[in-house]
Amino acid sequence: MTSRALLRFSSCESLNFPSTMQHAAVISCVFISSLLHTGQFALIETKETVWAAVGDQASLSCRLTEDKDVLQITWQKVLPNGEKNLATYTKKFGSRVSAGLEEKMDFQYESLQSCSMVIRKVMEEDEGCYRCLFNTYPNGALIGWTCLKLYVLPTELHGPFITISRSNSPPGSVVTCSATGRPVPMVTLTVLHQNLSFSHYNTSRVSNTNGTVTSTTTALLSALSSTQVECSVLVQTAAFRELLVTVPGLTDSSDGLDEDFESDDKDERWLVTVAMGLLVVFLCGAFGVLSMLWFKKKHQNR
Repeated sequence: MTSRALLRFSSCESLNFPSTMQHAAVISCVFISSLLHTGQFALIETKETVWAAVGDQASLSCRLTEDKDVLQITWQKVLPNGEKNLATYTKKFGSRVSAGLEEKMDFQYESLQSCSMVIRKVMEEDEGCYRCLFNTYPNGALIGWTCLKLYVLPTELHGPFITISRSNSPPGSVVTCSATGRPVPMVTLTVLHQNLSFSHYNTSRVSNTNGTVTSTTTALLSALSSTQVECSVLVQTAAFRELLVTVPGLTDSSDGLDEDFESDDKDERWLVTVAMGLLVVFLCGAFGVLSMLWFKKKHQNR
């Protein structure tokens, strides 16, 4: 509840009504106070959140939705201990940027009903919320809020990579998805089946020496049949990648493994049999050739 609403709430409580009527009157007063207070913000059109990449330029703007007699426009940054004036504009003195911020900020305006503040080469310390104040006559100050959010363009993004292994206790398939990037990649595993979900969901992060971070998400999937799994990687608002894999079910994967091992053994026995047969044929052939040569030589000697 806002400070203005609280003041009106105290005034309503002091009304001399019976308890039931007083309760209803207090609720009505708070409701009307909220409408009046939010109505003040509704007069100003602005973006709730403005995104900008680190090092880029950000533009914060405010516009009155109704014509007012504006005497001065002020841009402020909201700090934990109060507000800091950044720039002002008046009819008499024009636009003025606070000392030390002339190269950093630029106050732009189309009229006294609309204005923008441009922040050049935004850095982490520029992130936060800002207020635009339209000092009007006779309404006083009309205030708008907008918040600046920053993201770092990824210089590296590797992945996602998915590995699947078998778990006996608890039974199921362990699905692991990882990605390495800068800034920190957000890795999410999703089961593409309406009635199935992961269990033992866990995410860990490891910082690498080159400044990148490896995010790894591991989860257990207990499904009897093959199921599609999606791994998505999000690097703030700058990059998004996804990878689809099919995870064998408990029955499918166990049968498949048995069949693979069995087929490998059969293949090996077949190869040995063929090799032995060829060796026997070769030896028989060699014995036959040697026998023919021996008989021929013996016949010539006669």
